[in-house]
Amino acid sequence: MIPWTTFIDPEVARVGLNEQEAIDKGIDFEVTRYDFKELDRAITDSVAKDFIKVITAKGKDKTLGVTIVAEHAGDLMSDFVLAMKHGLGLNKILGTIHTYPTWAEGNKYVAGEWKRNHAPTRY
Repeated sequence: MIPWTTFIDPEVARVGLNEQEAIDKGIDFEVTRYDFKELDRAITDSVAKDFIKVITAKGKDKTLGVTIVAEHAGDLMSDFVLAMKHGLGLNKILGTIHTYPTWAEGNKYVAGEWKRNHAPTRY
């Protein structure tokens, strides 16, 4: 798990696979995206165009790759690098408490998006 960041405005950070690499490897995957326009800290900082995109194994919370385009993207990557290195899924990130309002809450919110997309349906 070697992350990288390109320090431009906004920063672009990545760890693990992107969609094309997952396709090339024949991996069945899903993409979950969280747009920072809904994050209180991004709104406070007047930055609402950025996002986190997480690649997971189909139907599982196991993270295969993450791309973050945002102010402080390199700093935000640490939750995902730790989780991927130690086999922790998005449910563990969802259970992490971050101070409010911080950019790091975006990590939790993308995990929440994944959880909502996999909630059992009732008829």
